[in-house]
Amino acid sequence: MKRSGLTLLGFIFVGGLLGGVLGEILRVFAPAGMIQDIFTQSVSPGLDPPFTVNLVLLKLTIGFIFKINLLTLLGIFLGIYLYKNI
Repeated sequence: MKRSGLTLLGFIFVGGLLGGVLGEILRVFAPAGMIQDIFTQSVSPGLDPPFTVNLVLLKLTIGFIFKINLLTLLGIFLGIYLYKNI
């Protein structure tokens, strides 16, 4: 079976997305405490506020934020593991 880089990116993206969703669910439903803090504390690197270029005829706004928590990282590693073993 031939594997491509695009397939790997797909596995990483889906794993990170599922981990992020699980982290948000845990943040809402888990009781407050140390376990909730460990799994739901996140880092948000990116462009905030967005970068805007006004060219009179065209106005471009570019911005992004990655919200990464521990479950997102675990999802990414799970995606890589599944890619290598399937």
